[in-house]
Amino acid sequence: MSGLPPVVGPSPIILVLGSFPSVVSLRVREYYGNPRNGFWRVMEALFGVPADRSYAERLEGLKAAGIALWDVVGACTRDGSSDASIREVAANDIPGFLDRHPTVCIIALNGRAAEHWLRRVHPTVWERPGVRVLALPSTSPANARLTIEEKTEAWRAVVRTGAGTKV
Repeated sequence: MSGLPPVVGPSPIILVLGSFPSVVSLRVREYYGNPRNGFWRVMEALFGVPADRSYAERLEGLKAAGIALWDVVGACTRDGSSDASIREVAANDIPGFLDRHPTVCIIALNGRAAEHWLRRVHPTVWERPGVRVLALPSTSPANARLTIEEKTEAWRAVVRTGAGTKV
């Protein structure tokens, strides 16, 4: 199965990378399309992108804040939505994305699976000059050990790291 295309505005500063979209996200063709995923609530708290707006409006809000969305894995075989069952991976071209969008200075990894796959398929991204990679807790409902408030607090590192940029 194939994932979703990147969402990117003219001058992204932050690239949020997930591992691969959930079954629900693929069905509705929306990043973080599962209403139980806390991603949009975190984006509202940190960047003022209203979580209750239409998907198109939320994407425009992210782009205006300098945030791009994509996944490390572009296509794979997977049973259900479990990141643990991802196999037969075809990676997205993250280095190429960074080359095309040199304004990106922060990569925010949404969860351990995104971190795992980025280290596995694009290990040089971690040493890329001018780009800081932040491994953050997953906003997925599967990450039930943290409350939405705790996830939001952890994700504040993106704002702190982006100080002086348009975020």
